[in-house]
Amino acid sequence: MSAIAVETSGLTKRFRHQVAVDSLDLLVPQGSVYGFLGPTGSGKTTTIRMLLGLVSPTHGTVQLLGQSMPARSAHVLARVGALVEGPAFHPYLSGRANLARLEAADRTTDPRTARARVDQALDRVGLLAAATKRYRAYSLGMRQRLAIASALLRDRDLLILDEPTNGLDPQGTREVRSLVESLSEGGTTVLISSHLLSEVEQMCTHIGVMHVGRLVAQGTSDELRGDREAQAVVETDQPAEAARIMRELGLSEVHASAGSARGMIGRIAPEKLVAAFVHQGVPVTGFQVSRQSLEDIFVSLTGEGFDVSG
Repeated sequence: MSAIAVETSGLTKRFRHQVAVDSLDLLVPQGSVYGFLGPTGSGKTTTIRMLLGLVSPTHGTVQLLGQSMPARSAHVLARVGALVEGPAFHPYLSGRANLARLEAADRTTDPRTARARVDQALDRVGLLAAATKRYRAYSLGMRQRLAIASALLRDRDLLILDEPTNGLDPQGTREVRSLVESLSEGGTTVLISSHLLSEVEQMCTHIGVMHVGRLVAQGTSDELRGDREAQAVVETDQPAEAARIMRELGLSEVHASAGSARGMIGRIAPEKLVAAFVHQGVPVTGFQVSRQSLEDIFVSLTGEGFDVSG
C-alpha cells in the first residue's frame, strides 16, 4: 500500500459560476487520523464526494490508497468505508435488518458470515442491544451510530467520516473518539470531516483547514501550532520579578499583571523556568504551560469565526 492514503492534486469543483473547491492539494498519510476542518460551506463535503467518485471534479486528480479515482474505483472502494452526511435507512426495518441489506449488496463478502459481521458492527457502536428496534424509533444519536456501523461492516484500510459525532450526546461522542483511536491503532487511516474543534483536537494526528473552498493549511498538529504556540503562566506575588526572569531566559511577549506573569516559552524547558524562579527567590503559587488552541489557529488562518463560509 502507498505511504499516502489520500492524495489530490489541483482538485477543483465548479457549480456554474461558483467555485466550491479550489485547487485542493490534500495529503493524508497512511495510518493517520486526519481532521478535515472548516465551517459550513467551506467545501469539505464536496471534497469528500469527489474523493469517493460521487461527484466528478472539474479539474484535478484523486488517488485513494495509491489508486487513481475514479478509474480504479471498483478495486479500491472495497477497502474504503464512508459516511457522507448520513445514509438513508428504511424506517420500517430494524437496525440489524438495515445493515443486513447493505451487507447483502456487497458481493465481495461471504454471506455465511454476514450475521456475525452485522452484529459486530452494531456492537462496536453500542447498538447491539437495540438491534431489533425499528429505525424510525431510533433517536438522532442512534441513527448516527447506525450510519457509522454501516461503514464498519468489514475491515477497511481507509475510513472517511463526514461529521461522525453529529447528534451524539457527550457519552456517544467519547465512544466515537475511542472507536476512531482503536481503528487507527489497528492500522486504518481515518479522515474525519468536522466543525467540532475540541473533538478534532483530541483525536487527530494531522489537520487540514478549509476556508471558502481552499485548503489554507495542513500538517501535523504540532506543525500547525508552530514553535511559538506554548505560553507559560506563573502565579506569584512578585509578577514584575517573574517577568524580568522570563525575559532574561529568552521568553518573548512577556507581560506582568496583578498576581501573574506570562510569556511565549518557545523551546525553553518549563522545568528550567520554574527552577530559575525558585533560585532567585520568586515564590511560585501556580505554573502552567498552555498550548494555542485549534480555534486560535483557525482564526489566525482565516481571520473569522467558525460558523459559515460565504
